[in-house]
Amino acid sequence: MAETGASRLPQKPPAHSPLARAEHFVWLTARVLEQRRFAYHFLGGDADAVETALAAYRNDDDGYGHALEPDLRGPVSQPLHTAHALRVLDSIGRCGGQRVERVCRYLTSVSTADGALPAVHPSQRGYPAAPFVPVVDDPPSELLATGPVVGLLHRNEVWNAWLFRATDFCWQAVESLEKSHPYEIEAAVAFLDSATDRPRAQANADRLGRLVREQRLAALDPGRLEAYPVAPGYAPGEHHFPHDYARTPDSLARAWFTDEEMARSLDHLADDQQEDGGWPIRWRQWAPGTALECRPMVTIEALRTLSAYGRAVN
Repeated sequence: MAETGASRLPQKPPAHSPLARAEHFVWLTARVLEQRRFAYHFLGGDADAVETALAAYRNDDDGYGHALEPDLRGPVSQPLHTAHALRVLDSIGRCGGQRVERVCRYLTSVSTADGALPAVHPSQRGYPAAPFVPVVDDPPSELLATGPVVGLLHRNEVWNAWLFRATDFCWQAVESLEKSHPYEIEAAVAFLDSATDRPRAQANADRLGRLVREQRLAALDPGRLEAYPVAPGYAPGEHHFPHDYARTPDSLARAWFTDEEMARSLDHLADDQQEDGGWPIRWRQWAPGTALECRPMVTIEALRTLSAYGRAVN
């Protein structure tokens, strides 16, 4: 008997569970893309529906725009939007084929002279953007923008000419890191977790783990946050925790933290679910609409992290 449309409808989680509360929050507040992603990851939803929702953000230049990454508004394609799109495709097992080859052509077109990505391309000028994401005429290469994209493409065994120079940039940037900040370290981990040279990745991860602890870039005791400085330019209370670096147990960053430190971090993440069922954003909120759009995204990632570590959310 043919499968009916009704049989593919999302399956309801048990009432009052963290997942049920999050589901209510998502249906109440989220964009269609995050609704589809939530249904895919937690309710038995279909990957095609996620890809269809994501396609609305794609532009003719094969990049992505239209505020896919909510802190950059306007229609124009941007590296940060396109990186977000690749993460979505990766999460549903669709990061390959002609669609990603076309994305790589876009990445090539906006790369800097050394083959890496800027955080923001100058085409953003004239459209609203978060004040902490400056738009300049000749933007520098950024590990923050390049590392996660390169790591993701390597993990999916995508081979493109752009990757060679971008990979070289990432190695150089990671190996020269000294004084850093949490988001840059997270970008480095995203690269190292999937870099093809595993011994080199392991050696760099070990060094970065020591740096994170020496510079107190991870809040190891959520009950004593005053003991951990917030990085310059970050919002008050914008701490980063072990689970922010090691989002899955097989991340190289997992070895940076003891079992007790990771357990405290995951406890804190679970306890951070708000009264309305969603998780909060910790970075600076500069516009009401962007904060509303970001919270469902953060909620999905919180649930995915808890699930990856075997924490019950149903």
